Amino acid sequence: MPEHARTKQADALIGELQRQRQGRLTLFLGAAPGVGKTYAMLGRAQELHRRGVDVVVAIVETHGRGETAALVDGLEVLPRLAIPYRGHAVEEMDLDRLLARKPEVALVDELAHRNAPGSRHERRWQDVVELLDAGIDVYSTINIQHLESLNDVVHRITGVRVGETVPDAVFDRLRDIVLVDLPPGELIERLHQGKVYLPEQAAQALQSFFVPSNLAALRELAMQTAADRVDSDLREAQTARGIAAVPLRRQVIVAIDGRGQSEYLVRVARRLAERRDAPWTVVSVEGREWPHDVQLEIDRALAMARRLGGATEVLHGDSVVDALLDYANRLGASSIVIGRTRDRPLARLFNRTITQQLIERGAHFEIVIVSTPEARAESRKRVADGVGNSLRLGDFGQATLISALFVGIAAIAKRWLDISDLSMIFIVAVLVVATRTRVAAAVYAAVLCFFAYDFFFIPPYFTLYISAQRGVTTALLFLATALLAGRLAARLRMQVVALRASNAHATALESLSRDLAAAADPGEVERAGRNALKRALDVKAVVHFGADASAIEEFDDKARAAAQWVIAHGQPAGRFTATLSTCPWWLLPLRGNGNTIGWIGLRPDESVTRLAAEQQRLAEAMADDIAQAALRTRLVGDLQDARMTGETERLRSALLSSVSHDLRSPLAAIIGSASSLQHYGAQMDAHDRDELLDTIRLEGQRLDRYIQNLLDMTRLGHGGLKLNRDWIGVDEVVGAAVERIRKFVPGALVEADIEPGLAPLWVHPALVEQALFNIIENAAKFSPPGKPVRVRAGDVPDGALQVDIIDEGPGIPEADRARIFDMFYSVERGDRGRHGTGLGLTIAQGMIGAHGGAVAALPGRDGRGTCIRITLPRTMPDAAPQ
Repeated sequence: MPEHARTKQADALIGELQRQRQGRLTLFLGAAPGVGKTYAMLGRAQELHRRGVDVVVAIVETHGRGETAALVDGLEVLPRLAIPYRGHAVEEMDLDRLLARKPEVALVDELAHRNAPGSRHERRWQDVVELLDAGIDVYSTINIQHLESLNDVVHRITGVRVGETVPDAVFDRLRDIVLVDLPPGELIERLHQGKVYLPEQAAQALQSFFVPSNLAALRELAMQTAADRVDSDLREAQTARGIAAVPLRRQVIVAIDGRGQSEYLVRVARRLAERRDAPWTVVSVEGREWPHDVQLEIDRALAMARRLGGATEVLHGDSVVDALLDYANRLGASSIVIGRTRDRPLARLFNRTITQQLIERGAHFEIVIVSTPEARAESRKRVADGVGNSLRLGDFGQATLISALFVGIAAIAKRWLDISDLSMIFIVAVLVVATRTRVAAAVYAAVLCFFAYDFFFIPPYFTLYISAQRGVTTALLFLATALLAGRLAARLRMQVVALRASNAHATALESLSRDLAAAADPGEVERAGRNALKRALDVKAVVHFGADASAIEEFDDKARAAAQWVIAHGQPAGRFTATLSTCPWWLLPLRGNGNTIGWIGLRPDESVTRLAAEQQRLAEAMADDIAQAALRTRLVGDLQDARMTGETERLRSALLSSVSHDLRSPLAAIIGSASSLQHYGAQMDAHDRDELLDTIRLEGQRLDRYIQNLLDMTRLGHGGLKLNRDWIGVDEVVGAAVERIRKFVPGALVEADIEPGLAPLWVHPALVEQALFNIIENAAKFSPPGKPVRVRAGDVPDGALQVDIIDEGPGIPEADRARIFDMFYSVERGDRGRHGTGLGLTIAQGMIGAHGGAVAALPGRDGRGTCIRITLPRTMPDAAPQ
């Protein structure tokens, strides 16, 4: 058994053993509601119960159908769990009770059901997975529209998007699938009889979902899904037992080799698959470099297959038969279509034709051999005129020269090194030829070396006669060894060529992936894609997103027209295609989310008549990666825009809230005091009038400070804050701020502790004073009554001035210390927690930052209160920024 077959068998056995240790799932699959899935499941459960199997009804929905409810009688029914939701009790399956009960089989109806909020799992299929992991077999029901991979298909058929879906991975736990089928006419009749929905719901369903065409399509989809599952299970079981897989689906594989009938084979296979209503795939096996015309024919045939609706695949391997049979087994195909193998007189000496090998080894497949006289004659003519000439003039000529060279080496070795057995030298010659050319040339070199060895180095010399029996044996063994070594070396070379192509493909895609991962916007994706295409394919490349190609300088009118066609139709165009082929660029669409979002353009040198198949596939793969990267960056951009919009909205709301509160409060106090003076001033004594006037003055000053804060914040945000620096003493600027606090915040206790002998500052005095005032005012608001705010100023070792404003308030949590400098930050400890606007600390930070300083929030002494630390660098007039 080949190594890869043993590996597949081992994997299948491990999977089967794992499934045996876990619970197994049996699904009753239907095409639509009402076909009788629950009824069939209960019928099977009653049969198991009669056989003595421990069966528990975990949850079954009878929907008021009497015949269904009757089948529950006699079975143990697990009490349901009541989950409170919006004032009501919603009944769901009691998962914990079921796990504790641990029956052999649990009946869990409606696998796709969404559980009530508060349940352990959001979906019922997750409950089922937990039951299976606990070793409990589960019987459940599901409609085909609830399978996640078919959600879009069902939507296209019915126009209804199903919200409750089950991942396809749950089907991997299946032990059995039971298709519950009902013809559309009978199902519609049941609907009319009220056995599926209530009359009002039934009338609506008959006009939308339950129409005959929809039901027929869903029925076919359910049958196909069940058949796929049975086919997959059979292949896995046969693989685990080392048995060749027996295909159940009518899958057709077409093998082409570019020898004159490839397109004809594609057409024949298309008609064959259409008659059988079967999917079909066209494959080509590459084990070496094809001649130009052979590769061109293969490319045309693969393109035709894609146009006709077939799939295409390029296989790699030195054995065409092994590659074909392995792929057919993996795909589960039933038929292999091949062309009649052309006659190869030289090859027939050593092995049978591909057709003969397939017939012998592919006993479980239907082998269809197709040929036409025209294709056969053309193939022979092409081999004789084209490929044969190339082989003789190239590989055979090289084999002749290498053989002659080693004859000389053998002569030198015999004369000067006294080597009696020179056969190994000629075997080396055959190996050299085999590693540089093809099998036929290696065989030719082996025969040539055999005659040269006999003629020049086996007595009697210069004749083909061998006098001794030992010499005959040696010569014959040499010939056999040379042929075998040459064949093995040639096969190794073909494997190396295939691996080299695959490695180049993977390396190019890996390099592109690295570049795309670092791309942050569509422009960078375009540059990364363009550079990667140039490196990998050695061509001029353009990557463009969008429909407008007018800005592409390298494009002429033909190229722009081709680009518009690519965007409109989502298909390749230009050079190497049948659409707008006079365009010098080969244009490939960039597809994403079902739409064409752009294109890539490739322009090889004018002397290049085609791109190799590997290059074409690499370009298509790179186009897919570029498209996905563009979608990723577009999504990131959309998320960033949404985040910015949300942040802007948050700031706008905060500003409106602040303005509405902090403007209306002082204005209301001013208006109320002025109104009282106007209407009742004559009846008031002097003390009352002074209090009202004092209120007007204080609230007006408060309003002025708020408006000044807004203006300062605006200037800071737009870079309009100018520094008019001057010399001022530290005690002077701190003292001015403390005096303003005592004036505007009566009752505030502020203690200043300024280190004596401090040098004056070269700053903007008014801005530094305002920053100190804002911070001291904020600290005073949160200091307990009778507790002072301490202001300490002194130089630090690096020459900067450090000012600490310390309060004994409630303190700031560590996570919020950096955020208190954000605009409108509204935590209780922040500067807006009581009466502030949320701007004071932000403005202070901006003013100090304009001087090159910093403001930081630190914990107070002994963990109590907060310390706001200002650090101002000492600058000189010639170095200070303006």
